[in-house]
Amino acid sequence: MPLSMRLAIKLFIRVLVCSLSVVCCVHAETIRAPDPSQIPAEAKARKNTLIATIAAPQGVFNPYLISNGWDENVTAAIFGNLVGLDRQGKPVSDQAESWTISPDGLVYTFKLAKNLKFSDGSPLTASDVAFTLTFLYDPAYDGETDISLAHIKGGDAYKKGAATSISGIVVINPQTIQITVTEPGATTLTRLGGPILSKAYYGKNYQKGKLESLRALSNKPIGSGPYVYENFVPGQEVRFKANPYYFKGKPAIENFIYRITTDATRLQLFQTGGTDIESFPVNSDNIEQLKEMGFANIHVYPSSDFSLIDFNHKKPYLKDARVRQALIYGLDRKKLVDLIYQGNGSVANLPIAPLSWAYNPSGVNTFLFDPAKARALLDQAGFKPGKDGVREKNGQRLSLTLLATKSQFNDALIPIAKESYKAIGVELNAEISDFNALLAKRKAGSFDLATYRTSGLSDPHDGVKDFRTNENKFGYGNPKVDDLITKGNETSNITQRKEIYHQLYQVLANDPPCIFLAYRNILSASNSRVTNYQPNIYLGLTGILPELRLTGAK
Repeated sequence: MPLSMRLAIKLFIRVLVCSLSVVCCVHAETIRAPDPSQIPAEAKARKNTLIATIAAPQGVFNPYLISNGWDENVTAAIFGNLVGLDRQGKPVSDQAESWTISPDGLVYTFKLAKNLKFSDGSPLTASDVAFTLTFLYDPAYDGETDISLAHIKGGDAYKKGAATSISGIVVINPQTIQITVTEPGATTLTRLGGPILSKAYYGKNYQKGKLESLRALSNKPIGSGPYVYENFVPGQEVRFKANPYYFKGKPAIENFIYRITTDATRLQLFQTGGTDIESFPVNSDNIEQLKEMGFANIHVYPSSDFSLIDFNHKKPYLKDARVRQALIYGLDRKKLVDLIYQGNGSVANLPIAPLSWAYNPSGVNTFLFDPAKARALLDQAGFKPGKDGVREKNGQRLSLTLLATKSQFNDALIPIAKESYKAIGVELNAEISDFNALLAKRKAGSFDLATYRTSGLSDPHDGVKDFRTNENKFGYGNPKVDDLITKGNETSNITQRKEIYHQLYQVLANDPPCIFLAYRNILSASNSRVTNYQPNIYLGLTGILPELRLTGAK
């Protein structure tokens, strides 16, 4: 290709990318493949198999026992939800064909879709829903799903051993279940409408207070979603087959594979036909390379996640809010965002993405990069420069370790953070590991700072729930934060919730639980042999899998 044409294309793409970015791009855009005849031979030969990618699954394939977002991606293909989300993130019927909510918001009645079955052919009934919700109140349950926020009547009594069943869960008939709660809640419907576990399969050897039998089945999942789990090869792939019992009909694509990849291998695998759907950092160079392949449909759309750096508040030197504020002021986050996202991202200051109805940065401290302000705050906190320039207080040097994974984002973050912090008298050491090792160290509290990106968030409560005193595992606690989080989840009135979350975001800025880093757009590419692919952040890939087709499939 002539240089002049390359430059023209590059300029066009830069203009296109920038035009898509309005506070981190609030709408989606697709560039259609200019030459589908360029589909690689490897992809053409894969007649009825779709391959997407995933980074680091642990192999815990139970939606209520996962501690890894990649495992959640796997379970989403295997398990179905009672209540789904539409493309705007609003609740819609899924395996519950309908529901009613009493005028006082305390009684939920779900009517299940007809002919629901698990992937082993056994029926899915209201008893399975009751079993799932009861399991989540098990006193030994320590997973990520906090069912207590649904406030099911009798749930606490069951958990404490004062009752042998949960009075608020009543099976009316095999297709109908009624759930009574003690107080209304904005997220109650989706909390009650999650994935369903088979009572016959997962409950066979289960005893209250003992989860070993359920954990033992985490690598042998049975669900009611569109695909059936086949096998997992660590470091290589997760394989699935279309579920013949799926209530919406067996998916047209027979085989689905999550191939485990890294940032370094993604582009090459996609280019050679080794994968069909892939995501990349949004920048003009990646878009240009994808466009030059000819066969790639290119999709740019907003994400509902954000990247952050966790503080371990149990460390004495991070208990002081002035130190935490200094670490935000002292980090050149704009430099990071500009380098990585090239106009398709923005500095994050709230625990919610700009596409959310709750996003309102007005009056919230944006912590613009200000090394002088950072140094002044550290002075006020009693940390003075030592002989080597690193600040110290009572013999404690302000030398921090950052847990991180290997990624393009972190490859940029680490040197920027080291340089920024050195200028304010803070020494930063990075400890690079795979994601699962990072999670293990974080869970054990063996860190000062830890960086990662959240899962996609459909409700503003999801972005703040871990900041509650009783839920935060790393020592953060603020009564005002607790109160506002509770109030934000107690009402379904959007206007009232907006105001509550705006107040909450202001409080969190004064007493920061973490460093919010960046919002981003997502760049994904699909081989043009994949039809009906319209990515959406709320549905994810697994939410649209049954709709996909492959040209030339047999």
